[in-house]
Amino acid sequence: MATAPEALLAEAASDDGLVARPPSRARVTLRRFLAHPTAVAGLAVVALLFVLAFAGPHLTRWSYSDIDYTALRSGPSARHWWGTNRIGQDVFAQTVRGLQKSLIIGLLVGVAATAGAATVGACAGYFGGWTDRLLTFVTDLLLIFPSFLVISVVSPRLKGGGWLVFALLLALFGWMITARVVRSMAISLREREFVRAARYMAVGPLRIIARHIVPNVASFLIIDATIAVGSAVMSETALSYFGFGVQPPDVSLGTLIADGTGAAITYPWMFFFAAGLLVVFVLAVNLVGDGLRDAIDPTSARRRPGRRRAR
Repeated sequence: MATAPEALLAEAASDDGLVARPPSRARVTLRRFLAHPTAVAGLAVVALLFVLAFAGPHLTRWSYSDIDYTALRSGPSARHWWGTNRIGQDVFAQTVRGLQKSLIIGLLVGVAATAGAATVGACAGYFGGWTDRLLTFVTDLLLIFPSFLVISVVSPRLKGGGWLVFALLLALFGWMITARVVRSMAISLREREFVRAARYMAVGPLRIIARHIVPNVASFLIIDATIAVGSAVMSETALSYFGFGVQPPDVSLGTLIADGTGAAITYPWMFFFAAGLLVVFVLAVNLVGDGLRDAIDPTSARRRPGRRRAR
């Protein structure tokens, strides 16, 4: 008679004699994420906003810089889908251009800030000693540095590709808190058995960080990067609203909201399209971040949708 383990293996074997393997972690995470309807809806909204931002300029004959002198502050119509502003520029063309710029800046800041936090935090936590003290000092120094003042002074003086430097400035001041969390996680990971085994096998420290430390904090970094994109778009909008972000003649959601604030009551299309897209994007990104947290972290206290708590 077959033993219990042999019976289990026989039941798991497929027709060609192969034993069924357990699903990978990525597949389990994807399954959990897809079981989160609000997160899936948020991801769909984010995808649609990206399609609108990059395909929208090709859907209209108006460029964001074109001026229609025969339609000043005209309402939405077949000629101008979302109306025009005070000098006759097409609001739809300007809004999709501003959305495109804000999304690009948000992605650049999110990726750059997360990469910087992972590098600094992992190196500080793994190496310890003077490396840890130096990197922690730099991190703490940037935490107390007046980032708003630096960006407000530097950004308006940049022309042409100044928005790229503006995005790098936002990333420069957006990685410190995440780096401190990664450092704490790396300190605990450096004493784990698999890291010690790698050191005993004479594996280089940078390779250990890249292959053992960073992958084990990747779930936290993925969630943080998602949230960082939304935060970066909000920061860009706020700075551009006060004139310290994207500079004319280019536009972003922040500059459009600033230009349309005074006409929000009398000419609402000049304000509410840009403001509405900003709110929708930030809300959708937060929903995606919540879904990723629940999918990656099985110990999350948040109750899964569609499941009832056991009595």
